[in-house]
Amino acid sequence: MGADASHATLQTADSLGLTKSVPADPAAAPSVDPQWWKSFGDPQLDSLVAQAIEGSPNLGVARARLARAQANVGVSRAALMPQVNGAIDLTRTQFPANFIYPAPLGGSVYNDGDALLNFSWEIDFFGKNRSALDAAIGTANAAAAEADAAQVMLSSNVANGYVQWAYLQDRLVVAQRALAQREELFKLVRDRVAAGLDTQLQLKQSESSVPEARQQIEALNEQIAIARHALDALVAKPNATDGLVPPQLGKMKPIALGQSIPADLLGRRADIAAARWRAEAANSSVKNAKTQFYPNINLTAFAGFNSLGFGNLLEKGGETWGIGPAIRLPIFEGGKLRANLRGASADLDASVESYNQTVFDALRDVADQITSIQSVARQQTDQRDAQNAAEAAYDVGMQRYKAGLGTYLDVLTAEDTVLAQRRNNVDLAGRALKAQVGLARALGGGWQPPADSTAAAAPATSATTTTSAATPAAPVAGSGVAVATTRP
Repeated sequence: MGADASHATLQTADSLGLTKSVPADPAAAPSVDPQWWKSFGDPQLDSLVAQAIEGSPNLGVARARLARAQANVGVSRAALMPQVNGAIDLTRTQFPANFIYPAPLGGSVYNDGDALLNFSWEIDFFGKNRSALDAAIGTANAAAAEADAAQVMLSSNVANGYVQWAYLQDRLVVAQRALAQREELFKLVRDRVAAGLDTQLQLKQSESSVPEARQQIEALNEQIAIARHALDALVAKPNATDGLVPPQLGKMKPIALGQSIPADLLGRRADIAAARWRAEAANSSVKNAKTQFYPNINLTAFAGFNSLGFGNLLEKGGETWGIGPAIRLPIFEGGKLRANLRGASADLDASVESYNQTVFDALRDVADQITSIQSVARQQTDQRDAQNAAEAAYDVGMQRYKAGLGTYLDVLTAEDTVLAQRRNNVDLAGRALKAQVGLARALGGGWQPPADSTAAAAPATSATTTTSAATPAAPVAGSGVAVATTRP
């Protein structure tokens, strides 16, 4: 390839080693509900997500960028159309006596008037304006997909923050149970010391565990307050969590996402669509840079009135008109056009590699979330067995200690094991829900191309392949590598 050509290559399903998994009936393909967070069955979470989507400043910025990009499409589209404008000029002029004007005009002051309609039309023989429009459309489509991606990310962040609040609340319940348990044990040891059955050593050991449990509760209350502040910021409403019932992990229903995830679901990610549109826009910009080497052909015309003296402007005899072609051809521009083409090609390489990285990150993201969901499920099975055994051991230890058959050290050891398993239970429950939120986000959060979307059935195999920005090529249908949409 030459120095001016693009060198990057778009990744396809085959190059990534993806297998297609497309059902015979596309409507039967499993998908993520666009309001997937409602599957948790928590009206408070539903309300928080709705408030965040309505009032988020970040979404407002994304929507403003979309509106600006759509306005640019209108500007680029106007360049394809004929241009007509009117002009009225009224000027009082001193005509020089030592120039081309004879007396009595030369050396005198006269009023000069013009009233003209000007017409111009750049005939787009080489596609310069069309490629600029394609680039603007691609940029607008990318902005639309990025706005959708921002909304998906916002809803997942709110859901994650809510799960984190529930997780900390459950940890607080465990800590409060631990405090009650340690206070009960301290009371038992104190009674045994009073009866001469234990020493001051056991009493001090038991007493020190009580303030430690209170400190853990205070630390959890701090984390809960911080988690609520984070939710308030996401919702863009101060004190949005005030008055809400503290959530509990056990009351949140798991999201049904299925055990088998078809690869084509990856294509339903707005960030992948946005990255592909950026590449399409850059590709059109390269085409536009190439057309700069060709002539500009314009058709111009004017018609109106011209006169000396304002009173004669619209009188008979003042009519004027003209029509003709205009051709502009670059001959020597110091290498500017070649440098512009190299810059456009570099931008295309960057956008293609950015798209490829987005695809790689999406694949890793989905794989990580699925791995976590499956692993946490197996860990929860083992953890439940371990917790049941630890609770049983603690009950036996307490009974033996009360009967004078066991030592206080045995009780402490059994208690530490029970508390650790209770914390593990909450940790795994929180991880399970967060992984489900992560998988829903990684699969696009229920995003779908707009109803008027257009996607080609075959992929663009290299960055130098040219396609119309209104109908960009997308990697193999069902591969999940990319999706293309059209939003004029």
